Amino acid sequence: MDKLGENIKEIKPHYLAVVPRLLEKIFDKIVDKGSNLKGLKKSLFFWALSLGEKYEPYHKNGAWYHYKLNIAKKLIFKKWQEALGGNIQFMISGSAPLQQRLIRVFTAAGIPIFEGYGMTESSPGGTLNDLRENGLKIGTVGKPLEGIEIKIADDGEILMKGDNVMLGYYKNEELTKKTIIDGYLHTGDIGEIDSDNFLTITDRKKEIFKTSGGKYIAPAALESELKQSRFIEQVLVIGESEKMPAAIIQLNFAFIKEWADRHKYEIHDITTDKRLINRIQKEVDFYNQKFGKWEKIKKFEITNEEWSIEAGHLTPTMKMKRKVIKEKYKNLYQKIYN
Repeated sequence: MDKLGENIKEIKPHYLAVVPRLLEKIFDKIVDKGSNLKGLKKSLFFWALSLGEKYEPYHKNGAWYHYKLNIAKKLIFKKWQEALGGNIQFMISGSAPLQQRLIRVFTAAGIPIFEGYGMTESSPGGTLNDLRENGLKIGTVGKPLEGIEIKIADDGEILMKGDNVMLGYYKNEELTKKTIIDGYLHTGDIGEIDSDNFLTITDRKKEIFKTSGGKYIAPAALESELKQSRFIEQVLVIGESEKMPAAIIQLNFAFIKEWADRHKYEIHDITTDKRLINRIQKEVDFYNQKFGKWEKIKKFEITNEEWSIEAGHLTPTMKMKRKVIKEKYKNLYQKIYN
């Protein structure tokens, strides 16, 4: 991961297939560099970033917005493209929910991100966003690809049919029959199709849980919001059969150090430091605003180690192994709900 920037500059790719965590890390590095600028350069950087966050495709923001955006591209976003090798035309993202903010900012910068959806069992594509013919709608995973049919079951599950669907699981007929019914792949994901035929993923069927009060919680939506904070690297939302949702958080250690140095403050233990915990609470409170009272994160605990593929926290595509993380931090879980 640390060599990613160097590799991209050397290869000079025309497109990148990325997972959201990878893109978040690229973005964090860009913002870190912007934060270290001084005076007018710093002001221009964050002006361009703010402009990018408001981006809407197909000139919906009007001529004045695009006049300013062209200035931002020449002054700031051109350097982003150079940092990604200079040839980059687009990126495709899949495997997990991607923050809308990243799609807007990179697309505004002239590096469109096309979010898609699929599974290993669907070879792996099913839907994809595309700038041609009004085929991009931010917040969705696009329209079905040619020859693929998508429909929503009564319980909200996404069903997929087409030549892309696998023949079955190797030597496991029982699981195959449970997964492919009447030619439709039962994806295990929950979603909605809008009037323009764009698919939106709301959560994994297996990951949605109920609190003890009977309220449904979709953890991926909460996690995606919280990870927009520069303080937060990874977050696992918990609370199944408990009275409230809570979170186990891995902080962005590099940014925490920068924050502490800026405030001339020394942190001895990130898991117990009161000033730091109060600052993280402000972040949680801010991102909680989008959610209903029953969904808000009421408590959180901080881990003192980085979640990684090597340590078993993450899959090779950097998805969280929920059960593993929950088991590793059983003590924090008990502390929250004791």
